[in-house]
Amino acid sequence: MQKFLLPALFAVGVFGTAPAASAQKMNSTKMATNAPGYALQPQLSTLGWEGKAVTHGHNGTMNFSAGELLVKGNAVVGGTVIVDMKTMKATDIKDAETQGKFIGHMSGDDFFGAEKFPTSTFKIVSVAPIKGAAKEADNATITGDMTIKGVTQRLSFPAKVGVKDGMAAATGKVTIDRTKFGLKYGSKSFFDSLGDKAINDNFDLTFNVIAKKG
Repeated sequence: MQKFLLPALFAVGVFGTAPAASAQKMNSTKMATNAPGYALQPQLSTLGWEGKAVTHGHNGTMNFSAGELLVKGNAVVGGTVIVDMKTMKATDIKDAETQGKFIGHMSGDDFFGAEKFPTSTFKIVSVAPIKGAAKEADNATITGDMTIKGVTQRLSFPAKVGVKDGMAAATGKVTIDRTKFGLKYGSKSFFDSLGDKAINDNFDLTFNVIAKKG
């Protein structure tokens, strides 16, 4: 709980009392040109994941290793984040041996191939405001290129973004279809007769990115 509490408090401070204002005039790659880069703070940022199968599910964390948010005025207009795929943990699995087997499988070639592809990246290409967003709601749509296991796909998802007092933040949730990145193991979309051994194609990432002006 403590791991997620501190980043959450930082995000609240960055979003302040008017998050929608920080979402105004955010669009196009043009605005990101020459925009200052705020360095991602790995120790303050969090990334959670959740995947499900027919009979069960697991959830856990991964760590950001580096990145930046590009800021123009009081708006996030671009950026790139890098995830260390070798930091994956399943926080719901308490037994060390079971944890090791599970992470070993997820890190292997059936899934993320962490030895060959030790990082995944997301590059923001646009941040568009959501008009009329409520104070505590997502205030922008982020569009960018996600690269997992060497495969790049474009994704769009809602998020809450803000810039205040030399800090920038982006927080939200994105659902990813793993099969679009070549992760087809256990997918009933590609294999018949899996029964209750089938694993859902979609998994969720919940992110809280905190970046600081250099």
